Amino acid sequence: MWALRAQCGDREALEQLLRSVQPMLHRYVRRLAGDADADDVMQDVLVSIALNVIWLVEPRLFRPWAFRIASRASFSHLRRVRRRGIEENADDVLALLPAPEPPPGNELLAELLDKDVLSPASRAVLVLHFQEEMQLDEVAAVLEIPVGTVKSRLAYGLKTLRQYLSEKRS
Repeated sequence: MWALRAQCGDREALEQLLRSVQPMLHRYVRRLAGDADADDVMQDVLVSIALNVIWLVEPRLFRPWAFRIASRASFSHLRRVRRRGIEENADDVLALLPAPEPPPGNELLAELLDKDVLSPASRAVLVLHFQEEMQLDEVAAVLEIPVGTVKSRLAYGLKTLRQYLSEKRS
C-alpha cells in the first residue's frame, strides 16, 4: 500500500516505504560492497528508489525491485573499484569485508560469506536466498538473471563453501 501511495506523491508513504526496506537492503549491500563503502552505495540506492518508484509497474513487487536496484548499485561500485586498479592483497580484502551480524543459527553462513572465497555473483545469490529468505525465482528477478543461472550460482557457491570448510578442518 505504501508503494501505491508513494507513487501518488505521498511523501510520508515514501518515507515509510524506504524505512521498511532500508535494514535488509543495507545488510545486502554490506555483504556485496563491504563495510567501507556500504553507506555510500546505500545512499545511491535509496535516492534511486525514491526517484524511480513512480515508474514501478507492479507495486506488490517493490521488494524484489528494490533489491535489484541495490544489486545494480553494488555491482557498479565493485566495477568502479576494480577499474581504478586497486590491487588488494588477501588481508586488505578481509579488512574491507563486513563483520558478521548474523541472526542466531546462521553464524557459520555469515562467517563463510565474509570470507573471500566466493565470487560477488555467488555471494549475492547466497545472501538473497539464505539470509533474506527469498525464493529462487525472486532472486532471479532481483538479479535479472534466469532461474537456471541462480541455481548454478547457488550450487557453485555451496560447493565452494564446502571445499573451504573441508580445507579449514584439515
